Amino acid sequence: MIQTERELKVLKIREQMQRNQLEACIVSTPVNTYYLHQCIFQGYTYIPLEGEVFSFVRRPSDFNLKALQLQDGHCHFIRKPEQIIEVIQAAGLTLPASLGLEGEEMPQSQWARFEKMFATSQIKNISHLLRQARSVKTEYELEQIRQSARLHEAVYRNIPSFYRPGMSEKDFCIEIEYQMRKGGCLGLFRCYGIDMESFMGSVVAGDNAAASSPYDFALGGAGHPSNPIGATQDTALREGQSILVDMCGNFSGYLDDLSRCYSLGKLPEIAYRAHQVALDIQAYVQENLRPGVICEDLYNGALKMAQEAGMAEYFMGCRQQAKFVGHGVGLVINELPVL
Repeated sequence: MIQTERELKVLKIREQMQRNQLEACIVSTPVNTYYLHQCIFQGYTYIPLEGEVFSFVRRPSDFNLKALQLQDGHCHFIRKPEQIIEVIQAAGLTLPASLGLEGEEMPQSQWARFEKMFATSQIKNISHLLRQARSVKTEYELEQIRQSARLHEAVYRNIPSFYRPGMSEKDFCIEIEYQMRKGGCLGLFRCYGIDMESFMGSVVAGDNAAASSPYDFALGGAGHPSNPIGATQDTALREGQSILVDMCGNFSGYLDDLSRCYSLGKLPEIAYRAHQVALDIQAYVQENLRPGVICEDLYNGALKMAQEAGMAEYFMGCRQQAKFVGHGVGLVINELPVL
C-alpha cells in the first residue's frame, strides 16, 4: 500500500514515541504542524501510538477541514483545548498513561493547562524527539530542499552582476535580498533555538566578517544593536575586500543554506590559502558523511585539517569560534544533526 506523506511522518513520530514509552503526543507549533499537514493552522494534532490521528483547529475560523484529508470525525473546530478530551473520549479512546508535549516551545501556562486536562497522564517533553523524527527526510522533503537550493543557486550565480561601484555593504545585502525575493524566496528564516534571530541571512565584508555574534552562528557581523549580526557598514565597499554571502533560501517552506565568498579585486595570499583549506575540509566532510558515522568525528577531522594547514585560529570564526562544522536543514535552519 502506498503511504501518504503524512502517514510516513506519523510513522516516524510513532517510532520515537515507542522508544520513549509514550502512548500519545500533541503537536501544535507551526513548524511541526506544517511538517505533518503541509499547511499551518492554530490548533492541535493528537497522535495516539495506535489508531487514527485527530486534528483540532482554532484559527482560521473558515479553515477548510477537508484539506487535512483525515477520516470523518477526526478533524474538528474547537474554541479551547479542553474540547480535545471530549472528542477523543467520544470516539471511544481512553486517555493516555503518558503524553508528549512540545515543552521547548510551549509556554509554561499552557503546559500547566494540559497537565490539568490530562491529570492521570505522565507528561513528557517531546521537542527533541520531534526534531529527531524530522532529521531523516522523506523523498518529498529531499526534493523540496533540492528545489529550494536550485532556485537559491540561480540567484547566487548572478551576484557579481548585482554589484555597482559605490555600494555599501548594506546596499549590497539589500540588493541580494531583493533578487532572492524576486526569485521566489518567501523571506521567512526559521531557525532552531529560542535565542537565535536573523532576517534572510548575512552579507559581511572586510573586517566586519570578524565581528563576534551573540548567536550560535559561525558567521558574525556587527549588524544593528537590536539585531547584532550581518551587514552594518554604510561606507562604500572597496578594492581588496572579501565579501561573504550566507543566506537562507526558503522557496517552499523547506530551507536550504548556501554560503559563497567573493572579492573586490585581489586579496592577500592568505585569503586564497584559507579558502582552499575550507574547500578541502568540505570535500572531506562530503566524502565521509555516511550513515553510522559519529558527527563528532567529522568535526574533529575537519579541525585537524585546519590545524595541519596552520589555519586553526580562523576555523569556524576568528575572535569567536563555533564548535561545529555543519548542521542539518529542513523546515528550520539548525535541524539535526549538528556536526
